[in-house]
Amino acid sequence: MKHVWIVNHYAEEPGGAGGTRHFSLAKYLRAHGWKATIIGASTEHLSGRQRLDAKERARLEHHCGIPFLWLKTPPYSGNGLDRIRNMLTFTWRLLLPANVSSLEPPDLIIGSSVHPFAAWAALQLARRHRVPFVFEVRDLWPQALIDMGRLTEKSVTTFLMRALEKHLYRSAETIVVAWPNAGSYIQGLGIEADKVVWVSNGIDLAEWSSDIPLRDSSYFTLMYFGAHGGANSLDNVIRAMRLVEMDSRGENIRLRLIGHGPQKPALRELARELGLARISFEDPVPNSAIPGLAAEADAFVFSLIDAPMFKYGISPRKLYDFMAARRPVVFCCGAANNPVDECGGGVTVPPGNPELLAEAILKLAELSPSARATMGAAARQHVEVHYSYQMLAQKLSMTLDQHLPTAAGKK
Repeated sequence: MKHVWIVNHYAEEPGGAGGTRHFSLAKYLRAHGWKATIIGASTEHLSGRQRLDAKERARLEHHCGIPFLWLKTPPYSGNGLDRIRNMLTFTWRLLLPANVSSLEPPDLIIGSSVHPFAAWAALQLARRHRVPFVFEVRDLWPQALIDMGRLTEKSVTTFLMRALEKHLYRSAETIVVAWPNAGSYIQGLGIEADKVVWVSNGIDLAEWSSDIPLRDSSYFTLMYFGAHGGANSLDNVIRAMRLVEMDSRGENIRLRLIGHGPQKPALRELARELGLARISFEDPVPNSAIPGLAAEADAFVFSLIDAPMFKYGISPRKLYDFMAARRPVVFCCGAANNPVDECGGGVTVPPGNPELLAEAILKLAELSPSARATMGAAARQHVEVHYSYQMLAQKLSMTLDQHLPTAAGKK
């Protein structure tokens, strides 16, 4: 078996609060001759949960046969200095030889961004072990921060981050991206196109029943679960629900918002100010409970702000969860790719327009159960064909195999 280290600061074990991309890929890479060890931070990103005891600096544990090495990082809240300290602490601890000495030597190392410092540390480890380095890009730093208004194009921070970004692109044997059009952004920085491979986020269909019956209820339940952040545009969804509640056609429609994030208090206050009676704000559930939760919906809403970064595409796990649940999706987004529209799995409206979103919700609720079931079945089939982690792991393994003639020879 070939061995890959996957460095992901925000890695999640099964049952955690966030996405489990690397666990799911590692699970199915074994069928293609690869075993993976995932290296992540002890502080869980979404919940702040600390995985390690006070005196521990690292811990190697196994989940469903997949090794996870947790490195001790300090707590943080929001996007201030404490989060930067958390990032830098993880980077520093990753580079300490004693912290990774318990691991079997790698044949290849993947450095995964959200932030680039962890990927840079993974590059240093690859050089230390004299193995190929693959850079996985899951967030376009600093471009995403510029598009969100948190950085300016000409700031010193942007200049330094752009230099680090280009260094990682040039140093990688291959660049794995999560969105279909991200290659055009990378090529615009002077990187050759043949280095870029698209491996989307996906879904582990082994966790989902192939037959999820329709609900029998007097209420039409529209559901969203996931992050409540600035990019999710949930204020637009709430304003649309005000129009739904004002319309006689919407008297039996309710909205359930499940999850947490920095915008949740403001969203609660907005719903209170608008006097909305049929919105519930609920705590997040573990990943293992998602299929059962999704079965309680009649339809889902997927919403993002109108931002330039989405011209490179999107790849959110929650969208594939929505589609796997055999429910239609209201896709409120202007991204370059639209899996819902590609398969007829729901309806699409432009972002930032509560009037059009409200009308789409009302019309979807008016459809017959059989019409909605047809949409839901189309959505499910689409994720089975294009977004299963079984298929995505095979694609990733073929990419990794291309770089191993030298490394494999030393085994």
